[in-house]
Amino acid sequence: MADLIIMAGNSSDEEISAVIEKVKSLGFGINLSKGKEKIIIGIIGDTRGLSEEIFLSFPGVIEVINILKDYKLVSREFHSEDSSFSIENVLVDRNHLVVVAGPCSVESMEQMIKTAKFIQSCGGKILRGGAYKPRTSPYSFTGLGKEGLEILKEVKKQTGLPVVTEVMTPEEVDIVAEVADMLQIGARNMYNYRLLERVGRTQIPVLLKRSFQATISELLSCTEYILKEGNSKVILCERGIRTFDSQFTRNCLDLNAIPVLKKETHLPVFVDPSHGTGKRDLVIPMSRAAIAAGADGLVIEVHPKPEEALSDGFQSLTFEMFERLMKEIQPFAKIMGRTV
Repeated sequence: MADLIIMAGNSSDEEISAVIEKVKSLGFGINLSKGKEKIIIGIIGDTRGLSEEIFLSFPGVIEVINILKDYKLVSREFHSEDSSFSIENVLVDRNHLVVVAGPCSVESMEQMIKTAKFIQSCGGKILRGGAYKPRTSPYSFTGLGKEGLEILKEVKKQTGLPVVTEVMTPEEVDIVAEVADMLQIGARNMYNYRLLERVGRTQIPVLLKRSFQATISELLSCTEYILKEGNSKVILCERGIRTFDSQFTRNCLDLNAIPVLKKETHLPVFVDPSHGTGKRDLVIPMSRAAIAAGADGLVIEVHPKPEEALSDGFQSLTFEMFERLMKEIQPFAKIMGRTV
């Protein structure tokens, strides 16, 4: 079994091409990662029965590594350094803490403009808001659809804030991608493999939320679907898992997942304490805890009037609370070597 071919960093283009051509001639795909010290060629496909000795004789090849995991491109073995990329003008890396904020649902132009400008004034970097909303009950508000996208487009134009919004089906990817700077795959769609493959064929950053019943391995295996199609700009989002105690919290925010994911994968990890707790008074303390655990960003629900929100008002912060959150996370970010 062979999964990763490690070549010397000074390997020539001819040497690299020879190995790639050999991999492709055997019916496999490749994913190429070039670093200063080494070059990694990931073999995409079922590598059972593929002998590592086939590649060891090629000039420039140092070693061949077998990865006994369902996720290969996502793993640290494939990409040892933390991945970083930009969402418009916002850099996602180990030196910054990115705050994504906004209402659960796009309700009106007035609501979104007011919220976006306030978030921006407090230091928030990306605007969130659902135009399409998957809901447990078919009678709940499911979003404004195309009208919501038009609102997001106008708000983005007026404020300059990048936008993240949810896409629910493969057929909607193109229309949502016309507006969104990052595509969100919600918890209910984490297992929607056709959708994962479809966003993988774009080069738009993806925010993939962990399903509320998913193991960490399942999250990473689903992430592999996206990277396998060629899109490596993926942010993993811990948003709480379902447990037996629903009296005091909506979900259990799994802070263990943050250091585990940072160890297992090279991808950025964001945390959504709004869904993770389901209680607005728990959002600020769990945001502090998430940063301390190593999160690269936060996803926060904010609404000008949470009591009038059409969805998730009970977990949305007021403007006053969001301003306080931004002040309280500063020292935690500083301790972790990050700027907000």
